[in-house]
Amino acid sequence: MSSSSASLPLLLPLLLILVPSARAQSAPAPAPSGPINITAILEKEGQYTRFIHFLNETQAGDQLNNQLNNSREGMTLFAPTDNAFQNLPPGALNNLSPQQQVQLVQNHICPKYYSLTDLLSVSNPVRTLTTGQKGGAFGLNITAQNNQVNVSTGAVEVSVYNAVRKDFPLAVYQVDKVLMPRFDDAGDDDKKAPSAAPKGGAAEGGDATAPSTQSPAGNGAGRIGFVAAFWVMCMGLVL
Repeated sequence: MSSSSASLPLLLPLLLILVPSARAQSAPAPAPSGPINITAILEKEGQYTRFIHFLNETQAGDQLNNQLNNSREGMTLFAPTDNAFQNLPPGALNNLSPQQQVQLVQNHICPKYYSLTDLLSVSNPVRTLTTGQKGGAFGLNITAQNNQVNVSTGAVEVSVYNAVRKDFPLAVYQVDKVLMPRFDDAGDDDKKAPSAAPKGGAAEGGDATAPSTQSPAGNGAGRIGFVAAFWVMCMGLVL
């Protein structure tokens, strides 16, 4: 037997160690995960075009990404589909002010991460990014029955059917209705308070027209006195 054949069994264990090591060194390292982008997540799903439009139009998308990636609490997004916007009454979005458009977007977002299990037992009302803002009643009521989660704004109620994303720090749930807030104009500056009724007016049970300071009888007495004085003066001239 040759010396090379005799040394082959000794080399096999060494080769088994070196080959996997060489493969591990040549394999590329996994790329580090970057910051979460809410818009990119919705674009990947392909049925949130209208909501993405509002995120871009109001510039709320960048603000939400910054807040999400710097938050310890995470976020929960109830994302309305394109069909949800199509099912709105005609003109429902036409008269919204820029502030109300931002509030519409933010009313779909809770500043805390909620898993589906959390939503089954969460305490109401659930805060959104609009809770406490002037100009409306904001917040969500979340109820659960037979493991089915329902979300309500007081004006709209919808069931949660699909978790688009469920990993902390961002949970995204599909909803088939737009969570339109109950906008309230009572806080607007151009809302005028009703003027107080004048004293003695109809509000107090009296006549709304102010009474005259002179009565007809008093006017008649004044005219009689003037005629009498004129007659006495004329008699003095004659005499």
